[in-house]
Amino acid sequence: MHNPMTLENKTIVVTGAAQGIGRAIANSILGLGGRVVAVDRNADALAQFSNEAATERLITAAGDVTDGDFVNATVDKAADWGGSIEGLVNNAGISRAAMIHKMDMETWQAVIDVNLTAPFRLLQAVGRKMLAQAAAGEKAPGSIVNISSDAGRRGTVGQINYGAAKSGITGLTMSAAREWASKGVRVNAVAFGVIETPMTETVRSEKFRDTYLAQIPMGRWGSPEEVATPVCFLLSDAASYITGQTLSVNGGFHIST
Repeated sequence: MHNPMTLENKTIVVTGAAQGIGRAIANSILGLGGRVVAVDRNADALAQFSNEAATERLITAAGDVTDGDFVNATVDKAADWGGSIEGLVNNAGISRAAMIHKMDMETWQAVIDVNLTAPFRLLQAVGRKMLAQAAAGEKAPGSIVNISSDAGRRGTVGQINYGAAKSGITGLTMSAAREWASKGVRVNAVAFGVIETPMTETVRSEKFRDTYLAQIPMGRWGSPEEVATPVCFLLSDAASYITGQTLSVNGGFHIST
């Protein structure tokens, strides 16, 4: 029986791939037979990942996703290496906390640049490749998955910059999906709740732990490995009729119709 979740012969760019959720996603893609272009600003962590993966189906690109020249060069590199690009996971992100009345513009802009503008740059660059592939009739164009957060749907205290960026990811996803659906390019988002990564250490600390766990019906944090699988689902042909959607992967932390 054909496995609809297979990612064989698909070249997929994953940002923020050196650790945490990004690395788990990259590993899951490799496990499903895909090729990964792992992007991160931490060159040492990327090298370690590459050494541990020990596969010719993984290459790395170290650099800053807010740098447009780096983004374009990386996407060209991915297309040359794989022959085409079938997937993008916009995962790279940062957080810079401050209460609204204390937040300076530098703190605001840093998060917007990485968490919203950079995903647009990557989506645009990869989307152009996919549209060209569709026009040439070479392959099914592909799938883009933007990583969002419940912070962009519920609001968040002390991180208005992060919440605004993740809310923006929803609009980015829906607009791109509408523009490109007729060309066969699917664009979806995955909104995570509280996942066990360095970015959520404060939320999971003793001070806030019980408050947050009480809001999660499943009563526990998510792990990077288990939340990577839904991302791979959206990248795969199993999700061939899904576009413009935001999939909640949060243990019930946010439930909507």
